[in-house]
Amino acid sequence: MKEVEEIKNLVINALEDLKAVDVTVLDVRGKSSVTDFMVIASGTSGRHLKALANNVVVEVKKSGIKPLGVEGESSNEWVLVDLVDVVVHIMLPETREFYQLEKLWEAGSVDELAEARPQ
Repeated sequence: MKEVEEIKNLVINALEDLKAVDVTVLDVRGKSSVTDFMVIASGTSGRHLKALANNVVVEVKKSGIKPLGVEGESSNEWVLVDLVDVVVHIMLPETREFYQLEKLWEAGSVDELAEARPQ
């Protein structure tokens, strides 16, 4: 199994190769029992999202990593690539703004997020 840092770097490079927008890495170790890192990126269109996700899958497979799954391929808003230790979220900017995953995980808990939201 590849080291998690190597997987994370493969993902970032694959996203940057196809001009992903605003690539962000969240270290969720200790906050999530599901994964160690979340990589969040934006694409400019539904087609761009799919191309970004496909490039991530192709590049990690070249390194011998088999994705656990890809969700949302038929969506034009959000595609998720599950690499177990690294989960990749690729979204349209408006979808990313709506869900605000960065704020959710930075807040540390859903309760803190609810308290931080304006009423």
